[in-house]
Amino acid sequence: MAMPSEPIGSIPRPPELIAAMEGFARGEVSAEELERLSSAALIDTIARFEATGSPVITDGEQTKPSFATYPIAGNPHLDFQGVSIPFADGHFRQLPVLTQGPFRYQTHAETYLKRARELTQLPLKQAVISASALSLLYPPDGLAGYTREEFLQDLVEEAEADIRGCLQAGAFKVQVDFTEARLSLKLDPSGGLLQSFIDLNNQVLGRFSASEQERIGVHTCPGGDWDSTHSADVDYAELLPGLFELQADSFYIQWASEKDPVRVLDIIAEHSRPEQMIFLGVIDVLDPVVETPEQVRDRLLLAAEHIPPHRLGSTDDCGFSPFADDTSTSRDTAFAKIQARIRGTELATNQLGL
Repeated sequence: MAMPSEPIGSIPRPPELIAAMEGFARGEVSAEELERLSSAALIDTIARFEATGSPVITDGEQTKPSFATYPIAGNPHLDFQGVSIPFADGHFRQLPVLTQGPFRYQTHAETYLKRARELTQLPLKQAVISASALSLLYPPDGLAGYTREEFLQDLVEEAEADIRGCLQAGAFKVQVDFTEARLSLKLDPSGGLLQSFIDLNNQVLGRFSASEQERIGVHTCPGGDWDSTHSADVDYAELLPGLFELQADSFYIQWASEKDPVRVLDIIAEHSRPEQMIFLGVIDVLDPVVETPEQVRDRLLLAAEHIPPHRLGSTDDCGFSPFADDTSTSRDTAFAKIQARIRGTELATNQLGL
């Protein structure tokens, strides 16, 4: 069986769509014009994904405001002065904070999946945001008449519905984006915050059967925005043992940009369970240079020296544009890198005799 290869999710949006999204937020672009440009971007993204030879594709998150905020976009009970996430180059992203309960998703991810399904027959993967990331929306000082415990109960219900809706809509795989995992160790080096995140996400994942968990994966990376990261300086040895406690069968792990890739492989080999599939990032999405298929092949052959080949898959380190306004990577570069991943994975498959 060929080594599997899957994308993480996002593809850079066309400049005209980004401008329209920003204009719509200011009240300067009509909903009809935004819809026209969104549809055009989605159609183009699906077609270009198919042209790469990818066995599994996504919608490129073309119509998401960001990988993290799609469930809450349009919620009137938000204050945009929440947790601030600093990146290494000095820029930051700021999460909103909830001002009133109860907490409800405004949009579930199956909406994006169903729209893409109309445009392709290829298996579709759908990314969803983790419950742990959205738990940061609850204000530290609490909310009158709405306790943190009530919030977390509502959050778990909504996060389950988000995943279940995608499974029922025919998603090939549902990927839980857990990019705050590594960041949590920067915020709390004791690991207490990370463990609380893992426990919360397992409350969600534990609601699914073993067969359903086979179609659920978890993605981790040190963030990727405007060619910068928020937590690449955090040692993977502090994160990965806990990561594999999550009740999912597939793990998508940023790896190509790691300074000591062999050490990371050894940590994965030691702490992952035999039934867990390891999709290693073999494409550095922050590097403008397009990898060659041979580079991808060699990375996978190295990985196969540490992890059984039948448990290996390939992916990208991160999404190419998790936030809609990130234009640091072009669409052409993103698809060229994806095609290199596909061809390199085929080369590795042949050399390993899979």
